[in-house]
Amino acid sequence: MFLHSVNLWNLAFYVFMVFMATLGLWDVFFGFEENKCSMSYMFEYPEYQKIELPKKLAKRYPAYELYLYGEGSYAEEHKILPLTGIPVLFLPGNAGSYKQVRSIGSIALRKAEDIDFKYHFDFFSVNFNEELVALYGGSLQKQTKFVHECIKTILKLYKGQEFAPKSVAIIGHSMGGLVARALLTLKNFKHDLINLLITQATPHVAPVMPLDRFITDFYTTVNNYWILNARHINLTTLSVAGGFRDYQVRSGLTFLPKLSHHTSALSVVSSAVPKTWVSTDHLSIVWCKQLQLTTVRAFFDLIDADTKQITQNSKKKLSVLTHHFIRHPSKHFEENPAIISDLTGTSMWVPVKVSKWTYVAYNESEKIYFTFPLENHRKIYTHVYCQSTMLQGVDLSWKAELLPTIKTLTLRLQDYPSLSHLVVYVPSVHGSKFVVDCEFFKKETRSIQLPVTHLFSFGLSSRKVMLNTNGLYYNIELLNFGQIYQAFKINVVSKCSAVKEEITSIYKLHIPWSYEDSLTVAQAPSSTEISLKLHIAQPENDSHVALLKMYTSSDCRYEVTIKTSFSQILGQVVRFHGGALPAYVVSNMLLTYRGQLYSLFSTGCCLEYATMLDKEAKPYKVDPFVIIIKFLLGYKWFNELWDVLLLPELDAVILTSQSMCFPLISLILFLFGTCTAYWSGLLSSASVRLLSSLWLALKRPSELPKDIKMISPDLPFLTIVLIIVSWTTCGALAILLSYVYYVFKVVHLQASLTTFKNSQPVNPKHSRRSEKKSNHHKDSSVHHLRLSANDAEDSLRMHSTVINLLTWIVLLSMPSLIYWLKNLRYYFKLNPDPCKPLAFILIPTMAILGNTYTVSIKSSKLLKTASQFPLPLAVGVIAFGSAHLYRVPCFVFIPLLLHALCNFM
Repeated sequence: MFLHSVNLWNLAFYVFMVFMATLGLWDVFFGFEENKCSMSYMFEYPEYQKIELPKKLAKRYPAYELYLYGEGSYAEEHKILPLTGIPVLFLPGNAGSYKQVRSIGSIALRKAEDIDFKYHFDFFSVNFNEELVALYGGSLQKQTKFVHECIKTILKLYKGQEFAPKSVAIIGHSMGGLVARALLTLKNFKHDLINLLITQATPHVAPVMPLDRFITDFYTTVNNYWILNARHINLTTLSVAGGFRDYQVRSGLTFLPKLSHHTSALSVVSSAVPKTWVSTDHLSIVWCKQLQLTTVRAFFDLIDADTKQITQNSKKKLSVLTHHFIRHPSKHFEENPAIISDLTGTSMWVPVKVSKWTYVAYNESEKIYFTFPLENHRKIYTHVYCQSTMLQGVDLSWKAELLPTIKTLTLRLQDYPSLSHLVVYVPSVHGSKFVVDCEFFKKETRSIQLPVTHLFSFGLSSRKVMLNTNGLYYNIELLNFGQIYQAFKINVVSKCSAVKEEITSIYKLHIPWSYEDSLTVAQAPSSTEISLKLHIAQPENDSHVALLKMYTSSDCRYEVTIKTSFSQILGQVVRFHGGALPAYVVSNMLLTYRGQLYSLFSTGCCLEYATMLDKEAKPYKVDPFVIIIKFLLGYKWFNELWDVLLLPELDAVILTSQSMCFPLISLILFLFGTCTAYWSGLLSSASVRLLSSLWLALKRPSELPKDIKMISPDLPFLTIVLIIVSWTTCGALAILLSYVYYVFKVVHLQASLTTFKNSQPVNPKHSRRSEKKSNHHKDSSVHHLRLSANDAEDSLRMHSTVINLLTWIVLLSMPSLIYWLKNLRYYFKLNPDPCKPLAFILIPTMAILGNTYTVSIKSSKLLKTASQFPLPLAVGVIAFGSAHLYRVPCFVFIPLLLHALCNFM
């Protein structure tokens, strides 16, 4: 029945949209590199020592606990407090375990053993009972206050020690990082209690899914505080994102806001972190060995030798984090490195006068200095490039960069006019191969411009460059690339002359406006495919160009081809805007609902859900209004009027401020919403029919109701009971029970109609006569309405749409119900409860609608008004609900309430 009401063209469109959505989802969930993280292992059995909290604190937060991590003899020694190390507090995120501290805790313990415990760290971890704080924001403030108490408790454990700490370092995973930032917003919190904050995969900018107002209010409070008080916040903060493997928290949300007067914050993607160079998923970021090793090295370099605690010097902290997480010169960190080096000694000195030079050492016992006179080279070349170099004299090696297989250095000759020679120092090599390559070159010969292909070329066209020279280094400028909706595939083909050994090439995508670089290591000759897409769009006032840096071999020639990747563009749409889809689905359903109500008002019958969806759900009914409002908000007078009316900020304006606007994105999402509304309608219709068949199989056949009663005797009692349930337990639970009651009533009606049809004779004339008779009886007896088969079918069509709308309300309220069920042993009543106000209105509305039939509202004076409301509400749900999903149910219950009131007016 449902499929018959859709023509083949529309069905083909819905199937095509499913295919498009599948391509986008595949790119998000599977279109990334394999997990290259090494697993971190414990050498001894991990132990978690529970720290006893004050009784009042334990009573106030019964679900929360504080633990100290340890292994082996260290764990045994520290069971007897006080402690003597450097405190670090780990905060787990959404549904996170306090045991996630073990990876970094174990690595730090091994590092301390290597230096005979000259310094060591004590890793504490908070047990938040694995609360789902990304779905329910009502406990975020409670978690923040508990962490404050934990910090004070931790510092008391060091009282009386010679080098007692006055502050702690915090590592926050996921939402734990946001809780750490929220500490600064507490009234009685002293900022100097935290000396360092490192967050891992924390969505700082906005919640991933804004499912209740408590989450968005918490974000607003935290971010506004950090922006308004940036001058006074001296907390060194590092945010590490997981890259494209982390599909739970996209990396763009993890970047801390760049403020000109707040220079103590760094944001980086794990694929750009030196010695890590891998993308991590949302969980592996806490155990990825490469990343945890980098973090532990940074912690030990941050120690002040005088206080034996983390340094209070903000400049040093930022230098250490930059050294380990941004640009590593392949040297141990030095706060004040020596610039002048002594070149005296018995080492061999070898002058080199050629512009390109390679040296290979196998078992060299002597140190060698190779000298390059610069006077003549300056006249011809602009730059010098070296690989695997260790430079002395004026020690330029601090300007080097560490890559996976080589150390590189590129110098602009005019920056060093006073230098007469460049000296390359090769140490004695025992039992290993050591290769040094150097060349002088002109910048113009190694910088090549490659404009990217057009967004709508769909991968059918490509652009290509050939690198025919025998250089070691190339810069390919990717022109016109800087938007998050752009996505490309780069193919690098290397062809090499006959060589016996493997040749390694490195391709580095460098994004100059954010630290989201990625590296690809390839063995030449080969064909290597590289994905090109962004986490952060290029700022409007930024003129830098994205680069493909190629560290190549002089024995190979390279061909670089770029073309648009349509599947990855769809992936970017899903990644950046997939969370807004429920708002667009509901908007489509509201337009369908409007069509059915108006059809009932004008013709006295209700059309099928799918037919009305095809007819009414058109993007031109919604998008133009949102675009016009956004345009008018650019004028001061309209903005002031908007504020006077106390209207919330337009979601489209928020997306623009976050550089998330795609071309035609609203249209694309609306079409995806139409497709989702269609298939969900098909699913709900099939489910009702299946349940009615089961009902008929289990119960005796029922008849269509002879008398239509809007309020049955048990309805007020049921409504009061559900309202009491909402008040005393959880609003979402009461909404779910009301929804089940409503579905039961619809299933019962479907079963009654099926029984009636099966009992009727096949003769259509007899059927029509019985319908006329029924209608005549209905007209002559207004107070005792009888339900005919046609009226029952009309009612079921209307109920089908209402079920679809109610399903989305239930789905959007489920997170708070799940949270309540998970914490039921601690709290019987959910407080605060985001669904309670909605439940008070929705429960009686659903109870009445469950007993509503189209025949009872056809003559209602309110029906015309009720049919007009869904259209502006469909616009409103897009304007105000796409970035604030918790508002969506508010736009749904209004037409449902009017529909219910039609029974009485």
